[in-house]
Amino acid sequence: MPFAATILTLYPEMFPGPLGVSLAGRALREGSWSLDAVQIRDFATDKHRSVDDTPAGGGAGMVLRADVLAAAVDSVAGDCPILAMTPRGTPLTQQRVREIAQGPGVSILCGRFEGFDERLFEARAIEPVSIGDYVLSGGEMGALVLLDACIRLLPGVMGAPSSGDDESFETGLLEYPQYTRPVEWEGRTIPEVLRSGDHAKIAAWRKSMAERDTRLRRPDLWERHEGARVQSPSGARRED
Repeated sequence: MPFAATILTLYPEMFPGPLGVSLAGRALREGSWSLDAVQIRDFATDKHRSVDDTPAGGGAGMVLRADVLAAAVDSVAGDCPILAMTPRGTPLTQQRVREIAQGPGVSILCGRFEGFDERLFEARAIEPVSIGDYVLSGGEMGALVLLDACIRLLPGVMGAPSSGDDESFETGLLEYPQYTRPVEWEGRTIPEVLRSGDHAKIAAWRKSMAERDTRLRRPDLWERHEGARVQSPSGARRED
C-alpha cells in the first residue's frame, strides 16, 4: 500500500502545490504515495457553513470550532496518526518524520485564525506539531513541509537508500559544508583535503566541520548531541 496523506483544510486547492513537482511529484504520479485534501467546511452544520466562532473570554480573531473539526477528523480516522499544525505544538524533528514515513500514512489538520478549540485535543487522539517558532497564516504551509520531509524518505523516492544518511539532523548534527566545481571561484578554492582522494581524511574533516558548525550555529543541537554521546548503549553514563 502507498503512503497515504490526508489533509484537513479550509483551502484544499493549496494541495498538492509544490508536492506535485520534483521528487515528491514524480513519486505521487508513480503511486508511491497518495494525497486526499478534505474540505473542513463540508462538516459544518448551519446554513452558513460556519467553522469558527469568537473566543470564549473575549479577544481578537476567531477560533476553529471543536464540533466541526471533530466531525472532519472522525471522517478520516483510521490506522494513520493524526497531526494538527499549530505553533503551540511539539517541534517537528527528523526522528519524528522518519517514524511517520515508516508508517502507513498521516492525516494532517491545518489550523487557521486564532487556532483550535482546546477541547478537540482533549476529546481526540491528535498530536499538535509545530515546524518552528514563528506564526504563519495557516497550517497548510506546515503540512506541505511535513509531507515533503516524509515523502523523500519513502523507498525509491531519493534513489540510492544512503542518499540522506549524512544530511543535517540524521546524525544529530548539521551537515558538513559541501563544494563542487569549479575548483577556484572568486579567489576561493575547494579545501585541499576534499581533493586529496584520501577517504579517511575526508571523513575526518567532514565530521570535524559538522561538529564545528553545529557548535556555532545550533548550540541546542550540540548540547543534545554531546549528552547522547556520553551515554552507553544501555543508557548508563560512561565514566571514561
